[in-house]
Amino acid sequence: MLVLTRKANQSIMIGDGIQISVLAVMGEKVRIGIEAPRSVPVFRQEVWLEIQRDRAAGDNADSEADAAAVQDALDGLKSSE
Repeated sequence: MLVLTRKANQSIMIGDGIQISVLAVMGEKVRIGIEAPRSVPVFRQEVWLEIQRDRAAGDNADSEADAAAVQDALDGLKSSE
């Protein structure tokens, strides 16, 4: 694991197309912004784990069901903001 120290308004780059910026530090919370190509899915870890559990439970499901699960997770994120 690479560990970096960044201040507000500083960024790191992952490859050529992903930028992670520290937007604000408020006590123990850090607000980050992620710029990535639309082809790169970006999830909070707990959402990603839920998607993985759903995939494992339905290994025989087709790719349309997987796409629907990802879309449902995205919709859940939008409604929780």
